[in-house]
Amino acid sequence: MEIALVIGLLALALVLFISERFSVDVVTIGLLVILTLSGILSPKEAFEGFSSDFMVILASIFVISGALSETGLLDKIGSQMIKLVKSKTLFVVYTMLVTGFFSAFMNNTTVTALVTGPVVGMCRKLGISPSKVLIPVAYASILGGTCTLIGTSTNVAVSGYIASNGLQPLGFFEILGVGLVLFTTGIIFILVFWKRILPDRTGASITEEYKIKQYLSEIVVLEKSKLIGQTVFHSDLSNWDVRIIKIIRDKDEFIPNRFTRFELDDILLVECKVDDLIKVKESSGLEVVADTITNKEIQSDKVRLAEVLVTPGSRLIDRSLKEARFRQNYDLVVLAIHRFGHTVSQKIGTLKLNIGDVLLVQGIEETIDSNRNSTDFSVVGDFKVNMFKERKGVLSALIFIIAVIAGSLQLVPLSIAFLAAALLVVMIGALPIERAYRIMDWKLLVLIGGMSAFGTAMQNSGASEFLAVNIINVLGDFGVIYVLAGFVILVIILTQPMSNAAAALVVLPVALEAAHILNANPRTFAIAIMLGASVSLITPFEPSCILVYGPGRYKFIDFIKIGVPLTLLLVILIMLLVPVFWPL
Repeated sequence: MEIALVIGLLALALVLFISERFSVDVVTIGLLVILTLSGILSPKEAFEGFSSDFMVILASIFVISGALSETGLLDKIGSQMIKLVKSKTLFVVYTMLVTGFFSAFMNNTTVTALVTGPVVGMCRKLGISPSKVLIPVAYASILGGTCTLIGTSTNVAVSGYIASNGLQPLGFFEILGVGLVLFTTGIIFILVFWKRILPDRTGASITEEYKIKQYLSEIVVLEKSKLIGQTVFHSDLSNWDVRIIKIIRDKDEFIPNRFTRFELDDILLVECKVDDLIKVKESSGLEVVADTITNKEIQSDKVRLAEVLVTPGSRLIDRSLKEARFRQNYDLVVLAIHRFGHTVSQKIGTLKLNIGDVLLVQGIEETIDSNRNSTDFSVVGDFKVNMFKERKGVLSALIFIIAVIAGSLQLVPLSIAFLAAALLVVMIGALPIERAYRIMDWKLLVLIGGMSAFGTAMQNSGASEFLAVNIINVLGDFGVIYVLAGFVILVIILTQPMSNAAAALVVLPVALEAAHILNANPRTFAIAIMLGASVSLITPFEPSCILVYGPGRYKFIDFIKIGVPLTLLLVILIMLLVPVFWPL
C-alpha cells in the first residue's frame, strides 16, 4: 500500500510539474504533508533536508554570486576579455571558455544572465547573429558546472544525499577530470556545427520582430477635442484602452507621466487595436494622421527603443507591469514582450513576467542609460562597466577564493567556509541584505529540500527497492553497465518536466538500491546520474536556456537540433569515463 502511494505521488508530481498549474514549491510541500500524514515520513525526516549542510552551501553560493555580480567585477573582467577578440570563430570559443570558467564556481543561471546582454552587443559589432552564439553560451554555462562540486545545484544536492546515506560527500574537485572532458567536447562539437545547425535570424527591424507596427498610429489633438486639459492616464483615450507611447509638442518629443495634460495640436503616438482605432477616427476633435508607423517614427534623436532581459532576482518576476508600476518606476514604456518564441503586444499590462522575458521598451536615451545598472533587468547589448565597485569587487573575489581553498583542502567544513564568505560579502557592503534575500532562489531550495525527503520516503516505503528490482529484471541480464545506462537515460528523461536536481534526487534512491543488490559501487551510480542530469540539453527548459531564448529569437526546434546529438555524445562519454574514474 505504501509503495503504491509513493509511486502514485511521484506520478502526480510529474504531471503537476509539467502542467505548471501549481508552483513547484507548492507541489513539493504538498507531497511532504501527505507523506507525513500517512506515516511514511516522520516530521523530522520530512524537514531534515532543509537543515542539511548542502542547503547552506546552495544558499551561500546564491549570495556570493550575487555579490560578484552586484559589484560589476564579472562585467569588468568579461568586457575586457571578450572585447579583445575580433575573429567570429574565436569570439564563440572565447565566450564559451569565459562563461564555462565562471560557471564552474558560480550559479550558472547568474553567469548566463550576466553575459547575455554583452554578448549580443559584441555580436552586433562583429556582424554575427546573436542566435549563432547564445545557445553556445547557455550550453557552456551548463557544462562548466560539471567541473566542480559547487558548479550546479544538482552536484551539491547529490553530494548531500549520498552523505546522508553513509557515503563520503563529493570532493570539491573530484569530478574535475570528467567535467573538463565533457566541457571540452561541448566546445568542439559547437565549433564543428555552429555555422550549419544554429539558426541565423537577422534582417528584420525591431518593430517587425515584435510585430507591433500594425498596432501603432499617430493622432493629432484638434481644437474641438475633449482631450484638451485631460491628464494622459485618466483621459477618454485610456478608457478606450489606447496607450500613449509618446507626445510630440512644438517639435519637442517626450514620454508622458501621470502629471502630463493634453494640449491643442499635440501629436500622439498611440498603441491600440484596430477596433479602438476606428473609435478614435469617429471621435470629433481627433484626427488619425497615420494608421501604421515606421521604425523611424517610433525612434528619434531623443526617444529610443531598447530591449531589456528580466534576470534572476528581479523584483519584476511573478508581477505584472501594472503591479510593478513599471512606467512610473523606470520612466520607460513597454511596447511588447517576447517570451518563448511568441510576442505579446496587447494587454501586456496584466501579464505576469518571468525570468528570460525580453521587453521592448521605449524611453529617452538618458533614461535608458540610467537603467543600465538596474538589478531588475539587463539592457541587451551592454556591459555594466560604469557600475564597477573596484574595492568591494576585488574583496568579494578574494573572500570567495579563500572559501574555495579552505573548503577544498578541508581546513574547515565546506558549508562553514561558504557561509562565512556569504556573511563577509554582505558585511563589506558588496551586496545589500535586501538584495541577498531577493536573489535567493527559494523555489529551488524548497524543491531540493523536499525531494531529498521524498527520497527518504521511497526508502522507508520500499518503493526504491521495488523499482530497483524491476529495473534489474529488465536490464540485469545485459550486465551492470547497462543497468547504469538505464538510470542515466531515465534521469535525462525526467529532467525535461523537472529541474535537474529534483530528477537526480528522484532517481538516486532507486539507483543506490540497485547498486546494493548488484554488489556494485554506489558512488559510480550516484556520479553517473548526477552528470547525466547536468548534461541534459535536449529542450530549453533549463534556466540558462530560458534566458537566451528571447534574445536569440530561438524556436523550440533549434534546441532539439543541436541538443539531442550533443546530449547523446555526452552520455556516451559519461558511460565510458565514469566507470574508469570510479570503478564499478
